[in-house]
Amino acid sequence: MKIYTKTGDDGSTGLFGNERVAKDARRVEAYGTVDEANSAIGTALSAGAPADLARVLIDLQARLFDLGADLATPRGSRPDPTYLTRIDEGHIEALENLIDRFDAGLPPLTNFILPGGTATAAHLHQARAVARRAERILVTLAREEELGPCVIRFVNRLSDLLFVLARAANHAAGVSDVPWRPRADEPED
Repeated sequence: MKIYTKTGDDGSTGLFGNERVAKDARRVEAYGTVDEANSAIGTALSAGAPADLARVLIDLQARLFDLGADLATPRGSRPDPTYLTRIDEGHIEALENLIDRFDAGLPPLTNFILPGGTATAAHLHQARAVARRAERILVTLAREEELGPCVIRFVNRLSDLLFVLARAANHAAGVSDVPWRPRADEPED
């Protein structure tokens, strides 16, 4: 199978179902941003994520492929392909269970924290920020086109999970969260 097809040389890309759209279409921007978040998770994995966290991240990457396929397959009068997994309540519940599981082992948050710490945590914070951008794009897209009822909620929980996993990566490495201090709280020189 060749990597290049030349079909996108005119600035268009194909959605599942053979519909062609501009590469800058909002739907393409949405699933491209999900792919960007997925890549940031891959970078976090390459930074040496602890084994229990790595297993979760690899599964999360697969779920983001499901989300990308869902977004690349507009809902319509045609039946969904049999290979397509639509994001549903079960996906959201799985993220919530992971959030609760990892958060239970962390010190309680008492203030906002700065993104960073270990390389794994920093990359997970980056993935979280990209997921938040994907969520904003999806909110706009939902005003223009039909999305699944769980897609936006899934991406919202995804960013929450990435935040908790970043904290968990720091905690596992013995690195404390760095609290945000408003400028007004800083002593004057």
